Amino acid sequence: MPFINFATKEINCKIVYYGPGLSGKTTNIKWIYDHIKPENKGEMITLATETERTLFFDFVPIEVSNVRGFKVRFHLYTTPGQIIYQASRKLILKGVDGIVFVADSQEERHDANLDTLDDMLENLKDYEINIEEIPLVFQYNKRDLPNVLSVEKLRADLNRWGRPDFEAIATKGVGVLETFKEITRQVLKKIKS
Repeated sequence: MPFINFATKEINCKIVYYGPGLSGKTTNIKWIYDHIKPENKGEMITLATETERTLFFDFVPIEVSNVRGFKVRFHLYTTPGQIIYQASRKLILKGVDGIVFVADSQEERHDANLDTLDDMLENLKDYEINIEEIPLVFQYNKRDLPNVLSVEKLRADLNRWGRPDFEAIATKGVGVLETFKEITRQVLKKIKS
């Protein structure tokens, strides 16, 4: 649920990029950050360890829209992908308004995609968040690499709810803005209703 600050007339929405380790979550966030006008973004905070590029989150406030006289600010977070950071992933999902599930398209990473999706569903259940009701977008990243699964296979195994999905090559920005625009559109639609 968005956080509404009546004093500053701001609606703060939390979007979480969720997926297995090294699937491209941080690459997505960095690409968005680098291509947004400087006056529309805050500071990016990255916490890294030796074993994971993002330990806790990347934080990017981006002012996007105006709803009923309130300024809307999106806060983008990534989750650490490795299983040892399960508690961090769950914590980052608290208060989420929209999710981008970033899947690694490589065949050898498919089990990690499935395990991470199951982990996400369990964490949402613990917070009593209905997967049918939350804004959700799937991104099939790394489409330029060899040995990728078909989009049909990824869609059938991961996108069980028929949500919008996009092919991506996050390192080149392909599909990144399309994914971001769709999740923000869904979140805005939900807060306006």
